[in-house]
Amino acid sequence: MAVKKNGAQTVQFDNPPILLASGSVVGPKEGEGPLRDYFDIVLSDDLYGEKSWELAESKMLRESVKKAVEKANLSIENIEYMFSGDLLNQLMSASFAARDLAIPFFGLYGACSTLTESLSLGAMLIDGGYADYIVAATSSHFSSAERQFRFPLEQGTQRAPTSQWTVTGAGAAILGAYGDGPKITHVTTGKVIDFGIKDPNNMGAAMAPAAVDTILTHFQDTGLGPEDYDLIVTGDLASIGKEIAEEMMLDKGYNIAKVYNDCGLMVYDTKTQNTYAGGSGCGCSAVVFCGYIHQEMIKKNLNRILLVSTGALMSPTSSQQGESIPSIAHAVAISND
Repeated sequence: MAVKKNGAQTVQFDNPPILLASGSVVGPKEGEGPLRDYFDIVLSDDLYGEKSWELAESKMLRESVKKAVEKANLSIENIEYMFSGDLLNQLMSASFAARDLAIPFFGLYGACSTLTESLSLGAMLIDGGYADYIVAATSSHFSSAERQFRFPLEQGTQRAPTSQWTVTGAGAAILGAYGDGPKITHVTTGKVIDFGIKDPNNMGAAMAPAAVDTILTHFQDTGLGPEDYDLIVTGDLASIGKEIAEEMMLDKGYNIAKVYNDCGLMVYDTKTQNTYAGGSGCGCSAVVFCGYIHQEMIKKNLNRILLVSTGALMSPTSSQQGESIPSIAHAVAISND
C-alpha cells in the first residue's frame, strides 16, 4: 500500500528531507540582474575559460555542486547520488560533470522542469531510507541552447517579442536525512499537458496549462491553498505565461496573484536587459531557487514556498516536423515549519 501517497499525484513525506545547502553559478548577464547579490559565483566570461559553450555549461554545473557541498560542510564522497540533467543532447552537461565528480548518477530530462524533478526523486530516496545525502542539480546556457534549439548566434536572427532568454546558470541543492534547514514536505508530480501550441517562440503560453494543472492538483490533493504559502513560483513562464496561468487559476476559483511570481521575471530586469518576455531554461528556476529563494528561507523572510518548475518537452526535430509543444510541471513544497 502506498501509505505516503496523498491524493492523485502527491507524496507527503513522513521524514521530510532537509535542504542543507545550495550553490549557484551564473553568467555575466544574470549577474547584472536584480538578484546579483544572491549568487555564489558570477562569471565575467560566459565561456568560463573553456573552448565551447557546452563545456562551459558543464563546468558551471560541476562548480555549483562543489559550492553546495562545501556550504553543507560535506565532501564529495559524502554525496551518495546525483540527480541531474540539462537541455543538451544526451544530457552532455550533467553527464560530463558527473564524470568529473564521480558521484553515482541518475541522468534526468524534464526540460526546464528538471530541477523539481531532481528534487522530487532525491527527496523520495531520502525519505525511503535509501540515502543520507543527495545532490539535485541542473544547468542551461544561452549560447548552447540557441545553437541546439534555434539558430547559431552568428546568424543574427531576429527574435520574436514572445521569445524568452535562456539563463546562463547552474544550481545545485544538497538534501539530507538529518540536519538543520527548510524541509521538503510534499512533492506533486505533473502530467504531460498539451494545448496544441506549436510556436517554439512562445513557450510561456505552451507551459502555462501544465503549471496550472499541477498547482490545482497540489491544492486538491493536500487541501492547501494560496493562503498557505508565502510564495508560489513557477519556473520560466515569463510575462506571457504568467498572465495566462493567473487567469486560468482564477477561472478555477483560486486567486494566486498576491503570492505568485515567476523565476523568468525575477532573474532579469526585463525593462533594461532586453530579455523579451523574460528568462527560461533549466538554469532559470535553478539559480533563482538555489540563490535567492533558499537564502530568503534561511533568513525566515520566506517560510513556506511552492516551487513549480515548468518544462517544454519539445525537440528541434519535433518543432521542424510541425508538432505541438507538450509540457510538464512538477511541484515541490518546502517549509521552515
